[in-house]
Amino acid sequence: MKQHAIGGSLTTASPPGARHTKNTSVDSASSSVALWAVLLDLFAALFTAPSAELFRDLATAWVLCPARRTITGMIRGGDLLHRRPHDAYHRLVRAAAWSLDELWDATADFLIGLFAPEGRVDLLLDDTLFHRRGRKIHGAGTFRDAVRSSANSVMYDRGLNLLVLALRVRPPWGGEPLALPLAVHLHPKGGTTLPELGARSVQRLAERHPDRAFHLIADGAYAPLAGRMLPRTEVTSRIRRDAALYDFPAPRRPGQNGRPRKKGDRLPSLTSWATRTLEGWENVAVDRRGRLDRRLLLSRIVLWYGTCGTRPIRVVVSRDSLGHEKDDYFFTTDLTMSPGAIVSHYFGRWPIEETLRSSKQSLGGEEPQTWKGKGPERAASLAFWLYSAVWTWYLQTQGSNPKLVKLPWYPKKARPSFLDAMAALRGELWREEVSSRFEGEPRLHEIIQPLVEALALSR
Repeated sequence: MKQHAIGGSLTTASPPGARHTKNTSVDSASSSVALWAVLLDLFAALFTAPSAELFRDLATAWVLCPARRTITGMIRGGDLLHRRPHDAYHRLVRAAAWSLDELWDATADFLIGLFAPEGRVDLLLDDTLFHRRGRKIHGAGTFRDAVRSSANSVMYDRGLNLLVLALRVRPPWGGEPLALPLAVHLHPKGGTTLPELGARSVQRLAERHPDRAFHLIADGAYAPLAGRMLPRTEVTSRIRRDAALYDFPAPRRPGQNGRPRKKGDRLPSLTSWATRTLEGWENVAVDRRGRLDRRLLLSRIVLWYGTCGTRPIRVVVSRDSLGHEKDDYFFTTDLTMSPGAIVSHYFGRWPIEETLRSSKQSLGGEEPQTWKGKGPERAASLAFWLYSAVWTWYLQTQGSNPKLVKLPWYPKKARPSFLDAMAALRGELWREEVSSRFEGEPRLHEIIQPLVEALALSR
């Protein structure tokens, strides 16, 4: 399974379309706190000069806040009470003159240039519900809650339905990859469908990177994107077990008249094919969320005419070699991939689920109290943007042997989580603040140090 390794430097990446410029260089950074400031400066250039300062303040306060991430909560948690009037931060999110599209375009260019400078770009796509139950929240509606729903019951809730497109990145410490958001779009009730939003997001990315190839991995809800012929993009996803699959049409006979057939005979369902086929199974080790599992795989190239037209796909049946799990069914438009690579590639979409969870829980993306105008969508998008920003800072400062938060109930923990990245950044920011305020008073600094550690680990 091909994934992107860490590479590049913040010195070589800058967002396009800046409204004003500010010289920044990692060479002048004397600490990891300065690197965080450099990262914010790169994107602050997309704002007007007054809004840029508000953006830097609010982004840092969002990370530092130990309580609920309401705008006023972040103002208090980030020590912004006496810096500017509180309504300036509300206006920044709700109505200030900056563009989400520009922010995400710059983020995509930056992350791809930093983490995937060459080769095919692996993309992950999914949607999530940010719970917001007020009746007057702009863009909110009642949608299926995927977290609370099950195979036997469907649960609905009110909130913002958001589509998230992310870059899959392999961290230097190995194990499960990361999913760093490249774009977030609001799906209002009755508006453009989620698959259509996903297609537009990939098309926009392909237009900005005309020399790059992409591979999109998404769950079965986005399988129809395989038939959209997205530019330079292959698609891997789940396929319905009762999907209408067809053989390839037979060659035309000499002298045969009429329009040539586009598809051959209807094939048995995937479940029927998997049940009846005794030969052709391969016992393959697949990468399943960072660990190797043995699976029995059966594959063939077919036509999924109703979805992909005459574009051939490879379907794969994945069976638990021990018989404990039900069969899984996958497909890809990349016919060069082996069955084991296809299954590993799909299992590699799990990091986007971690991204959705952490953006809600660890960053409190559902908590900013914004109701009108662009506020709800912008606040939710900023939570995902911060997820990418925090991981970028952590990857650039920690290297292949990161410092972990050791807890007695996780004795075997070997790899960092997003909470480790947040704690590391918070700790550096708080230590910098304490050092600047109590310089020349080492004894007092030593007394306050445990409080700094507690603040770093909060939330």
